[in-house]
Amino acid sequence: MKKLSPQDFIGSFAFDTRLAPYDIQGSIAHAAMLGRQRIIPATSAKAIIRGLTSILNDLDRGWKIPMDEDIHFAMEKELIRRIGKAGQMLHTGRSRNDQVMTDLNLFMKGHIVLISQEAIRLERALVGLAERYKDVVMPGFTHLQHAQPVLFAHHMLAYAWMLERDRARLKDAYKRADVLPLGSAALAGTSFPLDRRAVARILGFSAISENSIDAVASRDVVVEFIAACSILMSNLSRLAEELILWSSSEFSFIELTEEFTSGSSIMPQKRNPDVAEIVRGETGRVFGALVNILTVIKGLPLAYNRDLQEDKPPLFDAVDTVMACLSVMAPMVGSVRVNVNSMKKACQLGFLAATELADYLAERGVPFRAAHGVVKDVVRYCQVRGVRFEQLSLDELKRFHASFDRNALNILTPEKVVRAKTSYGGTSPASVRRQIRLLNRSLK
Repeated sequence: MKKLSPQDFIGSFAFDTRLAPYDIQGSIAHAAMLGRQRIIPATSAKAIIRGLTSILNDLDRGWKIPMDEDIHFAMEKELIRRIGKAGQMLHTGRSRNDQVMTDLNLFMKGHIVLISQEAIRLERALVGLAERYKDVVMPGFTHLQHAQPVLFAHHMLAYAWMLERDRARLKDAYKRADVLPLGSAALAGTSFPLDRRAVARILGFSAISENSIDAVASRDVVVEFIAACSILMSNLSRLAEELILWSSSEFSFIELTEEFTSGSSIMPQKRNPDVAEIVRGETGRVFGALVNILTVIKGLPLAYNRDLQEDKPPLFDAVDTVMACLSVMAPMVGSVRVNVNSMKKACQLGFLAATELADYLAERGVPFRAAHGVVKDVVRYCQVRGVRFEQLSLDELKRFHASFDRNALNILTPEKVVRAKTSYGGTSPASVRRQIRLLNRSLK
């Protein structure tokens, strides 16, 4: 391994070169303001803007800017090489400290929008899957044990509502990133008559920072963004886990298309849910990025410290990981095929109507805790005899409680239990249709 010099060690060009387009964008706005405020000659401002624009055009064509300590020094040096002395005026009234935070805020704003768009694609896929199989009944689980019957659509829409909150968190993070730090300089502001609001308008920021120390020393907006990404990834991981479980032979609830599976190197019959597994695994990277940035800022005195350049690797990695996972999850969910018969067969296990049977007694004046005990005895009776609820006769039910009548026999099928769950937000067909309408309205 090559031995690093101290200057090589502190350099950040290897990762912050990614900020080049945002750095140019901010510098063009700053130069335009400097010229209008007559802080530098108008001709110099125009030359700076032309030079920066030519650099951006070259970058778009694949040209690589020569390496330096960081992208900011590299950009300034290249600008001076291209336009001469006028390029030395660009840094008037600013510091790398407020410059880099401006770049980061521009980066985060743009990527919050991109991630939100990908989240919408996945949410649409979930709603579409729910609509395609809106009448299919499946076992609902708690503790991974059969609990109560639910509509498959209701289960899928639970993830759609999670994504609604994920998008809301990203929207909130956008508000904090939508503040311009430029003009705060190193930490104390500047004596130059800057028009910070004009720069904010050019760059599309809705506000300017109120405290120059806070503007350059704080990274809570980066933390908030990565935290929102982490919560989003935890939801994707849970969805991926269920796709993995449900596509196994033990469940056989769904089938994943070949595009999202891969074969075994030794077992020719295997199709493994590798895409979902990688999403589940990548979640740890984003969690790690969150711990990374929190550790970087913990205990840092105000204002800027060089530690803060370590905010970029976890931010970039979190963004790339989330974008990649969302890009494969949406089409994978959209291609899911449901094995209706397998779900129907699974509903015959686990006495899924037990709660409904207890509710039936409670509606007839039996205290629910007592009703719970009665139905527990009924379940035990069925288990000993190897029968299901719907195979019981009325006489058998009456042995356990006199309040059972013929109507009790009509609530024991999973389909009837589902239809009975009419409380707001429940799993009834009417509730599912309402959820689909609400979600489609939100997605529009």
